[in-house]
Amino acid sequence: MKLADNKAILNFSNGSPSMELPVYQGTIGPDVIDIRKLYAQTGMFTYDPGFLSTAACQSAITYIDGDKGELLYRGYPIEQIATKCDYLDTCYLLLKGDLPNPTERGDFHKLVINHTMVHEQMQFFLRGFRRDAHPMAVLTGLIGALSAFYHDSTDINNPQHRDIAAIRLIAKMPTLVAMAYKYGVGQPYMYPRNDLSYAGNFLRMMFGTPCEDYVVNPVLERALDRIFILHADHEQNASTSTVRLCGSSGTNPFAAIAAGVACLWGPAHGGANEACLNMLEDIQRQGGVSKVGEFMEKVKDKNSGVKLMGFGHRVYKNYDPRAKLMQETCDEVLAELGLQNDPLFKLAKEVEKIALEDDYFVSRKLYPNVDFYSGIVQRAIGIPVHLFTGVFALARTVGWIAQLNEMISDPEYKIGRPRQLYTGAPRRDIDGAAR
Repeated sequence: MKLADNKAILNFSNGSPSMELPVYQGTIGPDVIDIRKLYAQTGMFTYDPGFLSTAACQSAITYIDGDKGELLYRGYPIEQIATKCDYLDTCYLLLKGDLPNPTERGDFHKLVINHTMVHEQMQFFLRGFRRDAHPMAVLTGLIGALSAFYHDSTDINNPQHRDIAAIRLIAKMPTLVAMAYKYGVGQPYMYPRNDLSYAGNFLRMMFGTPCEDYVVNPVLERALDRIFILHADHEQNASTSTVRLCGSSGTNPFAAIAAGVACLWGPAHGGANEACLNMLEDIQRQGGVSKVGEFMEKVKDKNSGVKLMGFGHRVYKNYDPRAKLMQETCDEVLAELGLQNDPLFKLAKEVEKIALEDDYFVSRKLYPNVDFYSGIVQRAIGIPVHLFTGVFALARTVGWIAQLNEMISDPEYKIGRPRQLYTGAPRRDIDGAAR
């Protein structure tokens, strides 16, 4: 960032002296007002619940322009990355800052694919969970436990340790997610194979059995790879901020990523596509396509308490650029599997049609977001709804690691310590008689 020519001046109506605040500029996007000396000079904090107007860091990884509907990974538009790169190319880009050349690409792909196996004792660790445990509960434990199995790469201040931990996490996440699924359904674990792609390996570990060879469907392989790309990073969201805050204490990378997984579990964040599919299934139980119009009318009624999941986005005030890409993939997958007439998917298309044509939704820019389409695609592939967030965590792991490594490398890095506006009781004494 660079210092701008102009400054911000903070004036007070109570006669306190005004204060000049430096203004910094990034490459693109809004300028920021530097308030780091505010408390020292005025004795006051800023108040910004939800960090709606606060830049907690400087970052060169991902940029979002919500008004334009633009998403950039290291400067490259998401539309170009999703159509010209695969997920491991995207991982290299987010971690290293640029796309790999052919030699770098081959080496990186081989490095990741050759480290997809996990310590054999991890499956015994899994047995401590109930079979019906939510996969995110299982994954939070498994990822945190990696530091007990791979303690030779837990020093967050050692660049080599961070690089090793990054490869291990990216490589082993598909294996862990698939193991959590297999454990829940009582099927044997499938070991990864080095001759398959990252997405193809995950499909085989999820749906293959030792009884017969699993043949990877290239359409589903591409679809899953695109889901991974579109969810790889998304600027300073709740889980990424959690990883940064947790990592700022100096904890090991596995613990920091486990914290991100726990945050992602929330229905307002990573659980959004799960909530969307649950909504569609609720409509289906109430009567299916014939009840969509009635449901959408309830959504318009603020007093009904009915919410439309999978539409609109807190950041994108226009169309989510990932949604159009995922819509194309959704149509390809449904056509490949012959599911265009599946009752649930026909219902989803009817919800989409109304939302895109009805003035109520159009005027409020409640367009389908990436969660709407990715949920449909995952269900069509056969991924159970309760595992959707686990797949999201798998894809987002590289973004979390890139953000964590960037923070640790920042010379201005320090432990995070938010402040508060205290509204509790003032100082008071305990009355001895009250005992």
